[in-house]
Amino acid sequence: MTYISSLDASTFVDIILMSFLLMSALAIVFMRHLFSVVMVGGVYSLLSAAFFVNLDAVDVAFTEAAVGAGISTVLLLGALMLTARREKQITSRHSFYPLLAVLVTGSALIYATYDMPAFGDPNSPANTYVGMDYMERTPHEIGIPNVVTAVLASYRGFDTLGETAVVLTAGLGVLVLLGMGGAGGTASRKEEEDQA
Repeated sequence: MTYISSLDASTFVDIILMSFLLMSALAIVFMRHLFSVVMVGGVYSLLSAAFFVNLDAVDVAFTEAAVGAGISTVLLLGALMLTARREKQITSRHSFYPLLAVLVTGSALIYATYDMPAFGDPNSPANTYVGMDYMERTPHEIGIPNVVTAVLASYRGFDTLGETAVVLTAGLGVLVLLGMGGAGGTASRKEEEDQA
């Protein structure tokens, strides 16, 4: 009985978090003020991190909070300093093409799911190859209960270090580019104030 009640509580939290994620995504789509879009995007990332924590993927949650809500928000705010504050209105004939691209991509992704193995299938590739070896060896070799964290921090430690260096280099590159075009943001903001 305790297991069922804890399962229901976890499912209830998942439903609440998914509802907030959906509301945040819809708010981003309909907002025209770019500062608000960046802020709600940061909230979306934090909600995603909370969702990952509830799924016991703490390492993914930490990455989402650090990169999605932290670094990305700071970089977008820096880029926002160089652009106008509000989104430019586009004509209706141009807005059809992004919608078409989203529909085609979404249809291809949904079509690709038909080839996936059933959820929890013991004969799926994830459960028959090296994944099961990690599941068996990790508690004895590493002593970390979360296998994904053990793989990222120990078995693939150098790879994770390399990925971190790539993200740091990309962030520094964006900051350098933002620093080089400081006058552009002042000019666009001045044009915006003149039009108002």
